[in-house]
Amino acid sequence: MHLRMASPPQPGPYMPDLPAVPAWLNKGDTAWQLVAATFVGIQSMPGLVVIYGSIVKKKWAVNSAFMALYAYASTLIVWVLVGFRMAFGDRLLPFWAKAGPALTQDFLVQRAVFPATAHYGSDGTLETPRTEPFYAEAALVLFEFEFAAITLVLLAGSLLGRMNIKAWMAFTPLWLLFSYTVGAFSLWGGGFLYQWGVIDYSGGYVIHLSSGVAGFTAAYWVGPRLKSDRERFSPNNILLMIAGGGLLWLGWAGFNGGAPYAPNVTATVAVLNTNVSAATSLLTWTCLDVIFFGKPSVIGAVQGMMTGLVCITPGAGLVHTWSAMLMGMFAGSVPWFTMMILHKKSTFLMKVDDTLAVFHTHAVAGILGGVLTGLLATPELCALDCPIPNMRGVFYGSGIGQLGKQLGGALFVTVWNLIVTSAILLCIGLFIPLRMSDDQLMIGDDAAHGEEAYALWGDGEKFDVTRPETTRTGGAGGAGREDTMEQRLTNMGARVSRVASHGLLQSIQTITSVDEKK
Repeated sequence: MHLRMASPPQPGPYMPDLPAVPAWLNKGDTAWQLVAATFVGIQSMPGLVVIYGSIVKKKWAVNSAFMALYAYASTLIVWVLVGFRMAFGDRLLPFWAKAGPALTQDFLVQRAVFPATAHYGSDGTLETPRTEPFYAEAALVLFEFEFAAITLVLLAGSLLGRMNIKAWMAFTPLWLLFSYTVGAFSLWGGGFLYQWGVIDYSGGYVIHLSSGVAGFTAAYWVGPRLKSDRERFSPNNILLMIAGGGLLWLGWAGFNGGAPYAPNVTATVAVLNTNVSAATSLLTWTCLDVIFFGKPSVIGAVQGMMTGLVCITPGAGLVHTWSAMLMGMFAGSVPWFTMMILHKKSTFLMKVDDTLAVFHTHAVAGILGGVLTGLLATPELCALDCPIPNMRGVFYGSGIGQLGKQLGGALFVTVWNLIVTSAILLCIGLFIPLRMSDDQLMIGDDAAHGEEAYALWGDGEKFDVTRPETTRTGGAGGAGREDTMEQRLTNMGARVSRVASHGLLQSIQTITSVDEKK
């Protein structure tokens, strides 16, 4: 009997010990984290870019979209230079980590790790080891960047329609370094709020509360829009706004589904709860609009969707789905009340021109979600994801202490953002005007960028009122003739009319031919 020796494994994708797949790397975890990062990125690019470009007046479409675009790009560069390790590196202070680059192969191909997240008991014994996901550091750098970027993009919503774009370009890197990294390390990276037991599953405080408070603070220092813009700021394209809102909603699957750093049970619960809360909040907001104003508002529905997504974020993977529905009801009613009733009765709130009401949709909804999470988080789901043993909501036996921690965390994030945002803008204001001049505000995009979102005359030709009263145009035999301003308007209008007439004629001919065939 002859024994056949097994042939050595052939090179291929299923070989053991592939050079690019070390023993600690899980391909499924890596794939999901990259997909989740892309989902969150789509929320900003193009989601919020589209929303901002469409929800504002036509004359501000380009500027508003560009503020989001610039914030996204600038955040990435600052993030890999020093920001990531300030938020998720080795502990420097109770609220800050040591700065350092995330640019070299030696750092990026190693196993991802949160160095400061080990939790020790009161007697000094290790209760929870530090978090070490099963993928490379590069995936974590990318994922956490998307969260940092969308925070600044959301903040921009408070400042649309008047902030000097040069001041915004200076503001974004400074705010990222001195505000965002502090909140991220304190609550996620192993800082004092993380160790204390404040629950912020996926950014109700780090992202939404901070962007809402910082945006409101910045709106105060920058100053208001023109009176005419504040009184009438109609969206230039509601359909595009809905499309951008849809990208934001679906992208939240990566936002909350990627927070456990693995495609596990917690991630699936979080994604389901996210959608349930968003839908419930949208319906609640819409019903309130109908009850009090007699008709549903599409803009209101998008705002209700947003508050539902924000409210569930602090506890998406930690609560029952019926709790997510309850949170959605609160998310669709409490921010509605603060925006529609309380805001209009407060002299101070009316004075501060928060363009897209980011304070209500993100700060109010973020605190609301944090408080409700402190009440509704279940011990079973907390055991799967939370770093502190025996964490749970008040309704499941934690006592009032957990609610106090949630409020304490919200207070720290609020105060820090108020102080740091004010300091940054006051410093920038010494060198660059924070607000555009009234003359520029009258014009809008063309004054800020020399570009406009929509062509007004023919094939992109715009009528320039600054040109002389008459212009010379070529005549027969090379002779010139002068056209008055009125003639130029008439000629340009005639071209548009000819195009419209030609289209109308084609439509009539098509209808006639169909009738003849019948």
